[in-house]
Amino acid sequence: MTPCSHHYRPLSSSFSRTPADPLTPRPRPRPRSTFNPRPPPPVAATRLSCSTADTPEMVKAIRVHDLGGPEAMRWEEVEVGEPKDGEIRVKNTAVGVNFIDVYFRKGVYPAPLPFTPGMEAVGVVTAVGPGLTGRKVGDVVAYAGKPMGSYAEEQILPANVAVPVPPSIDHRTAAAIMLKGMTVHVLVRRVFKVESGHTVLVHAAAGGVGSLLCQWANALGATVIGTVSTEEKAAHATQDGCHHVIMYTKEDVAARVKEITDGKGVNVVYDSVGKDTYRASLESLAPAGYLVSFGQSSGSPNISMGDLAPKSLFLTRPSMLHYTGTRDELLQSAGEVFANVASGVLRIRVNHTYPLSEASRAHADLEARKTSGSILLIPDN
Repeated sequence: MTPCSHHYRPLSSSFSRTPADPLTPRPRPRPRSTFNPRPPPPVAATRLSCSTADTPEMVKAIRVHDLGGPEAMRWEEVEVGEPKDGEIRVKNTAVGVNFIDVYFRKGVYPAPLPFTPGMEAVGVVTAVGPGLTGRKVGDVVAYAGKPMGSYAEEQILPANVAVPVPPSIDHRTAAAIMLKGMTVHVLVRRVFKVESGHTVLVHAAAGGVGSLLCQWANALGATVIGTVSTEEKAAHATQDGCHHVIMYTKEDVAARVKEITDGKGVNVVYDSVGKDTYRASLESLAPAGYLVSFGQSSGSPNISMGDLAPKSLFLTRPSMLHYTGTRDELLQSAGEVFANVASGVLRIRVNHTYPLSEASRAHADLEARKTSGSILLIPDN
């Protein structure tokens, strides 16, 4: 029996005709103490189906059939269909790599198997669904978040998740900053609103998100303390706006923070590391400070609510997807990111590029902490 061809499409499809202009940020009340150790809700994954087409249009994509290490990712042919109502087809020109891709590949976050990883890309619209307005063939668009499936030469997207890329921003910059930049926007403007006079601690300060966090917090007038593992990364963190850099491989983080702050502690800790930094994060906070845990690259910490009581601390585990769930929120967040890139507030360092077919090597380097700044996959064609 001849195997059926694959039909590569995302599950969701909807479209809002809201104009693509960034909206004025709406004030948000100071959040209450929250604790949500659960991962973000499952994102829409790709859907495969049999096709009876005589000449199906095939593209290459990374596929994960079994959870595991970087070797679990395979370079395969899949069929990309025509866009339906509310959808567009996009030929990707640059694909962002983020640690959340590793979480899905390992099964830390759930996704139905098999799936194509990736939650960020920039590309050119090659087809538009019937009756859809506001998008046309040739448009340059970016997306970040759901549906998962950007590790592909072409993909089908709901039109309402695609954001127009300003002509002043090149494809690689947009792909490198879309998800990370909107994550940082959520962290410094929505979850905890950083202001002049605040002192913030950023773990993994030379990483893709960390470097942007340092830049944005510095621009807002905060004193920025960053932790890094090497001298090279310390230099990058300093360039990105860190006033104080702590080498956690040589120094006690909490002790150094107390020294830098004259024993007061910091107003907020942005922690993407998790298990290895949790205790230092708690000890570094001032009374009524915020621990914003937005990743767990070293594993999930052993959290007790009793950890918060001695200093009346706040703990939150945000997901960008919950803060950009509406079209207005998405456009506002992306608009602020692109505006800060254009003004020079945010400077993206694309330090590593890999062919899309070698995504497994990119993941291996990311997990081994051999990378700094942003990582991109470039389609082989």
